[in-house]
Amino acid sequence: MAYLLMFVTLLHLITLAMLFIATMEKSWWVWDGLENSDLWYNCRFDNVTGTWLCASSKETEWLQAVQVLMVLSVVFSSVSFLVFLGQLFTMSKGGLFYFTGLCQVFAGLTAFSAALIYTLHNKEILPNSKELTSGHFGYCFILAWVCVPMLLCSGVIYIHLRKKE
Repeated sequence: MAYLLMFVTLLHLITLAMLFIATMEKSWWVWDGLENSDLWYNCRFDNVTGTWLCASSKETEWLQAVQVLMVLSVVFSSVSFLVFLGQLFTMSKGGLFYFTGLCQVFAGLTAFSAALIYTLHNKEILPNSKELTSGHFGYCFILAWVCVPMLLCSGVIYIHLRKKE
C-alpha cells in the first residue's frame, strides 16, 4: 500500500508539473522553429539580437476558452493535491479519497476540453498568423494531451484508494 501511495503522489506531482508547463510555455503552435504561438503570446525569434520578440495573442472566444480551461485544470489539480495531503493526515482509517479523485477527474476533463478546442479551432485561434499548413502543433499542446489520461487515471486511483494505518 505504501508503494501505491508513493506512486499516486509521484504521478500527481508529475502531472501537475506537466500541466503547468503546458499552460505557461510558448509552444502550442510552431512555424519552422523561428516563430511560435502559445495561449498567451505570439513569438518570433530575431536573428539579429538573438532574442524572442513576443506580442500578446489576439483574444478570440476560442482562445479564451482554452486559456480558462487550462488554468482551471491546473487549479483543480493543485486543489486536489492539497486536499489529498490534508486527508492523508486527518482522515480516519478506511476512508476514501473521493474529493481528491473527483478534483483530478475534473482537471482531466478540463484539460481534455481545452486540448480538443485547440485542435478543432486552431484556424480561428490563429487567424492572423502565417499559413497554418507550414506549421505544426508544439510540445506544450502534446503535453496537454498526455496529461489527460494521466489525470483521469490518477483520479480513478484516488477514488479507489483507501487510507490504511
